[in-house]
Amino acid sequence: MRGLGGPHPTEEEESAAVEEEEEEGEPPKPHEEPEEERPRPRPVVPQLAPPKIPEGERVDFDDIHRKRMEKDLLELQTLIDAHFEQRRREENELVALMERIERRRAERNEQLRSRTEKERERQARLAEEKLRKEEEEAKKRAEDDAKKKKVLSNMPHFGGYLAKAEQRRGKRQTGREMKLRILAERKKPLHIEHMREDELRAKAKELHDWIQQLESEKFDLMEKLRRQKYEINVLYNRISHAQKFKKVVGKGRVGGRWK
Repeated sequence: MRGLGGPHPTEEEESAAVEEEEEEGEPPKPHEEPEEERPRPRPVVPQLAPPKIPEGERVDFDDIHRKRMEKDLLELQTLIDAHFEQRRREENELVALMERIERRRAERNEQLRSRTEKERERQARLAEEKLRKEEEEAKKRAEDDAKKKKVLSNMPHFGGYLAKAEQRRGKRQTGREMKLRILAERKKPLHIEHMREDELRAKAKELHDWIQQLESEKFDLMEKLRRQKYEINVLYNRISHAQKFKKVVGKGRVGGRWK
C-alpha cells in the first residue's frame, strides 16, 4: 500500500488492479460439455383487465340496457316499415296490372263484337244479293219453262203428258219461298254475348266447318243444275228438229194427191 501522504491512484490503475485480483481469485474452469437445447417457453398472453371505473362515478346499467333496447326497437320498426312499404308498392303494381288486363280484355271483346257485327252484316248483304240473283234465275227459268211448255203443248202427244206431270208435281214453290224455308231450317241463333275467348274460337271453327260444308253442297247443286240445263237444251233441240222434220214429211204425196 502506498503511504497516506502519497498521490491517489488513477482510475486506470484501479481497474487494472481489479482485473488482476479477479484473475488470481478465479479457479481454473473444467472442460464444459455442450448442454442440450431446451424448448423455448411459450409467450404468455397477458390477461386484459376490465376497464377501471373511476372512483366517484356511478354507471347506470339499466340506462345502458334501455338505450340498447330503444336502438334495437328503432331498427326493427324501420325494417317493418320498409317491409310494409314494399308490400304496398307490390299490391299497387298488382292492382294496376289487373286493371290493364281487364281493360285489354274489354277492348278485345269490343273488337270481337264489332267484327262479329260487321261479319253478320256482310253475310246478310251476301244472302240478300244471292237471294236476288236466285229470284232472277228462277224467274228466267220459269219463263224458259213456259216457252218450252208452249212448244210441247203444240205437239199432240206431249200435251197430256205435261198435264199429268203437272198434276203429279203439285204446286211448286217459288225461289224466294224455297230460300226462306231453307234459311229458316238452317239458321241457328249464335248466343255469343257471354262466351269466353276459347268458346268463341270453338264457335268460329264450327261456323267455318259449316260454311265449308255449305260450299260443298252448293257446288254439287250447281253441278246438278248445269247437267239438268244441258239435258233440257238437248231435249229442246231434239223437239225442234222433230217439228221441222214433221213439217217436211207432211207435204208428201198420198194416193196421187198432195197433203
